Amino acid sequence: MNVNEGIRAREVRLIDVNGEQLGIKTKNEALEIAANANLDLVAVAPNAKPPVCRIMDYGKFRFEQQKKEKEARKNQKIINLKEVRLSPTIEEHDFNTKLRNARKFLSKGDKVKASIRFRGRAITHSKIGKDVLERLAKECEDLSTIETKPKMEGRSMFLILAPVNEK
Repeated sequence: MNVNEGIRAREVRLIDVNGEQLGIKTKNEALEIAANANLDLVAVAPNAKPPVCRIMDYGKFRFEQQKKEKEARKNQKIINLKEVRLSPTIEEHDFNTKLRNARKFLSKGDKVKASIRFRGRAITHSKIGKDVLERLAKECEDLSTIETKPKMEGRSMFLILAPVNEK
């Protein structure tokens, strides 16, 4: 943002501290008015014809902007991708443990990538693996939506579950 001497235009549309328009002034007149008020001349719309400049305390303005940005960063939610690894021949108890972990991750607001790695000749029975993934998705459907349907990638198959947004 252009401030004081950094403003290049010869004429500027001037707005005073209270937000009232003072009209089109030369750059030197505008700088003089700002200096008399012990404030800065800041170009708020440098691409307008003529550029719009405002008389304000630039240090205070920057501080307020930084405070708003910090508040916005504090409020944003970071979503992690957690992985749950299954096998096509998983036993019931193991499946329930993996399901419990997946549900815990989803309830915390993280995405879950459920993957199955096929070993040896098991890849010929990829339908079994797909059934295991769909069963996991069905068990978690109250907490999640399927973001990516089960798909093969090399020797592994995966699906991604995203948490349901509560409005």
